[in-house]
Amino acid sequence: MLVRIVKMSFEPSKIEEFLTNFEIVKDKIRTFEGCNFLELYRDQNNTNIFFTYSYWNSENDLNNYRHSKLFKGIWAETKPKFNAKPEAWSVDKIASLK
Repeated sequence: MLVRIVKMSFEPSKIEEFLTNFEIVKDKIRTFEGCNFLELYRDQNNTNIFFTYSYWNSENDLNNYRHSKLFKGIWAETKPKFNAKPEAWSVDKIASLK
């Protein structure tokens, strides 16, 4: 399993537009083949910073999503709202406690 973490920083005036669009596309992302989990987080102190955490069966599944029509549409809608370059990490989960 691959965990993908993406940090996004938005223009404050564009946050509501981002959140509205996320509501529309979140189920499409989550049900994309190979995606098993999706969450959106917001920084408590810097409220224009958001993170997505998603779990993918494999790097190939993540790459299929990143090259999909769905992703390209989401990216085209989201990218103009950033006020800093997004950052992304693909990591392996080492431990999980519940």
